[in-house]
Amino acid sequence: MYAIIKACGKQYKVQEGDIVEMERLNAEEGQTITFDEVVMLSGDDEVKIGKPVVEGASVQAQVLEHGKGPKITVFKYKPKKDYRKKQGHRQPYTKVRITAITI
Repeated sequence: MYAIIKACGKQYKVQEGDIVEMERLNAEEGQTITFDEVVMLSGDDEVKIGKPVVEGASVQAQVLEHGKGPKITVFKYKPKKDYRKKQGHRQPYTKVRITAITI
């Protein structure tokens, strides 16, 4: 069984036991959170598609850790104009483990 959920402005395909890195969530480590916006739910022999969400379906997850992704270098320049700008960025994320999918 798997589900497609909407969280942090993105959609994620999840199954029970999966570990997913999402955009930063406002939750403490070890806390259990619930995602109520289930877009699609697929069981053994049937598929439920929401309009826009599946009614009564939810996904529970446990927050494992918070962190930052790898550093990305942004370099802007304009030729012949002596303009150079170097900037770095590390995207914050939250790692969660999917514990249950309920219908």
